[in-house]
Parts: sequence; structure tokens; C-alpha cells
Amino acid sequence: MIDSIVHMFSVVENQQHGSVFLVLAIGFVFGAIILYSRLDKFEKMAGFMIFEDTLVPRMAMMTVALSGIGFYFLTEYGYATYDVKPTLLGGLILGGILFGIGLVILGKCPSAFFVSVSEGRVDALVGVIGGMFGGLAFSLGYPWIKNILGADLGKIRLTDFFQGYELTVILVMSTILLTVAFLIPTIDYKDPADD
Repeated sequence: MIDSIVHMFSVVENQQHGSVFLVLAIGFVFGAIILYSRLDKFEKMAGFMIFEDTLVPRMAMMTVALSGIGFYFLTEYGYATYDVKPTLLGGLILGGILFGIGLVILGKCPSAFFVSVSEGRVDALVGVIGGMFGGLAFSLGYPWIKNILGADLGKIRLTDFFQGYELTVILVMSTILLTVAFLIPTIDYKDPADD
């Protein structure tokens, strides 16, 4: 297991994603933001699921909008790279269903699991372990699973339809998301059990 961890860190170094310490620092900042905003709490996700809390959609829209602009400039100036995965319609539908089921059962997004585990939450640890076994099952079963993922529609990006206007597309989409995030009323879920 130690060899696997060492290999993981060497992959990060060799792929020029920055130093391991920079990657860890970004992870710690991300975790701190999740903790500060309370997005690792079951009540926040449950409130969102029953339309009685708006923190999750507001934070998601703001995160996508701001990181989209930042990522555009990082890639434009050569500080970051990315590879678009092929669009497999069946895989998107199946993945969305599985993601939704997991979200409803465990009450958290995958990124919040690790933050919750760091707080000592056993339910989140069960989710992390389940996710690891799910990933293992997918990897081992991929030769059979790929038959139900559907046809490869290619590496589709929205900006491909607006060649030469990539920055405009990013700014328009980010502006729409930020505007909606600020227009959504702030509703904070109150658990009836707390009364």
C-alpha cells in the first residue's frame, strides 16, 4: 500500500501538475472552504433535496462560474492542461443515475466525503469505502460494461461550436451562473428535530 501511495505522488510530480505540496495545499484550501460553508453536513444536502435550502446550488454555480474563468486563463497561458473525455451517452445516463442514488442515500457529494471523514463521521467513511469498491468493480468489469455505455460521440466541448469566441462563451456562461446564484433567495434549512 505504501508503494501505491508513493507511486501516486510520483505520478503527480512527473505529469507536471505542480509540486506535491502545491497539490496538497489546494486540497486543504478546498476542504477548508467545504467546512466553512458547511457543505459537508447532511442537513445541507437534505435541505437542498427537499427544496428547503439553497446553499448547495448557489455554491455550485459560483464555484463553476469562478473556476471556469480561472481555468480558462490558466490553460490559455500554459499553466494547466486538460483532456476532454469522449461523450458516451449511455455512460452519462448510467453515471448520473448512480451518482444521484449515492447522493440521496449518503446525503453528500463525493468531494465532501473526505472532509466528513476527517471530522470522524462513520457514515462518510462507509461512503468512501463503498466508492473505492465501486471503482474497483468498474475497473475490473470495464470490458463488459463498455458495451452498455453507448456509442462514442467524440470529445464534445461547448466552445467547439464557437471557434474564436472561447473567452466570450466562458464569460457569458459564468455571468449567467453568477447572476442566477445571486438571484436565488437565501433559504436555510431548519431541521424540525431541532425544535
